[in-house]
Amino acid sequence: MWFRRPSKIDISQFTPIPADGYLIGGAVRDLLLGREVSDIDWLVADAEAEARATADLLGAAVFPLDENRGHWRVVLSEVTRDYIALQTELEPNLAERDFTINAMAISSRGELIDPMAGHKDLQQKTLRMVSEDNLRSDPLRLLRAVRIACQIEFRIEPQTEQTIREVARDQLENRIGIPAWERVRQELDKIMLTERAGQGFQALAELGLLQVYLPELAAAKDVQQGGFHHLDVLGHSLEALQQLVQGFADADLALRWATLLHDVAKPETKTYDGSRHYYHFYGHDKRGAELTRHILLRLRHSTELADYAAKLVRYHMLQLPRDDKAARRFAHRRRDILPDLLKLMIADREAARGPLSSPASRQAYRLALARVLSIMEESPTPVALLSGHEVMQLLNLAPGPRVGKALRFLAEAQAVADVASLDEAKEALLQFAKGQGWQDA
Repeated sequence: MWFRRPSKIDISQFTPIPADGYLIGGAVRDLLLGREVSDIDWLVADAEAEARATADLLGAAVFPLDENRGHWRVVLSEVTRDYIALQTELEPNLAERDFTINAMAISSRGELIDPMAGHKDLQQKTLRMVSEDNLRSDPLRLLRAVRIACQIEFRIEPQTEQTIREVARDQLENRIGIPAWERVRQELDKIMLTERAGQGFQALAELGLLQVYLPELAAAKDVQQGGFHHLDVLGHSLEALQQLVQGFADADLALRWATLLHDVAKPETKTYDGSRHYYHFYGHDKRGAELTRHILLRLRHSTELADYAAKLVRYHMLQLPRDDKAARRFAHRRRDILPDLLKLMIADREAARGPLSSPASRQAYRLALARVLSIMEESPTPVALLSGHEVMQLLNLAPGPRVGKALRFLAEAQAVADVASLDEAKEALLQFAKGQGWQDA
């Protein structure tokens, strides 16, 4: 990448432009890179007055973020405009920012102000800290470094990397605190939603940040597997995430997190079979679901997202069906997490290239996945042939768990085409009740 430092920059797209304001931060960076700008930050003399005037002009919402510090926000559609009071001269303000490419400003007349040589770093696709003190003053900036590098495909320069490692070590040893988990979640989610999510979390691991924020996953480093796997557990998890992102760009946060964390319990469930020279990870799916839920709730994700991701992890080891009937049963039992579960299973398998993996085994796996997808497309959930009240009458049951169990049996029998008529449903239920030993049925 190479482009000349502009003598004047067109900022008309950010109208209304404060007469004596300065456009700062990521908006300047993205404008110079030709990227879409959705977060606009202005340094102005009177933040409240500028914010209210802009909101009135645009018909937008306006509210204070920090009245004491003079920080106001205007929101219209998906565009956010922040107005921040300029407490000192401009250059000292820019000197307090995180990275040189975020320490540029554009005046209301379109003049680029660049005291930290951020434009040169833009040319060289380099992310460089303004100072070590600035990173230490807000450790969230360590995560932000990885996030920005992922989003715009820049490299973090060596001295900045070294400082990040040192500050991360200080966090691990409790010499520097952890930012609010809500803020941590926002940065990790932004990394997760990039096209380079796998590489982003790999960078977190290499910089020591994974140990700070996701120690359960960091523990997977150097945990060997063998069998279908050619990578250690951490390497495989990162590769699976990247496989998911590349194969399913529309994958949402829950699925992406589930894919990253699907083997998170392997370190604590690992055993070794000396007679077969083989590693086992019995129960890692069930324990992994518990850890996934715990991790995502710690990051202040919603209970709904945490539960869904945990469920994907819980069932990622299911055996795929070998015939159409088994595929119908699989689709019926896991319809609430399909097709996401299949996407996770595909990413998991595509990230495995160990000694037991072969083109033939991968092809067989793909065919089994395709069978389930085909069944899902052609077989919507059938309408129940009998209601709960009718089941109670037929089997002489009182309200209770047995009724639900009978209804679930009937629903699956319909889904796999064992039952297609009312008479068949009644006969199947009577045989089921007899087999359950329900003497009153």
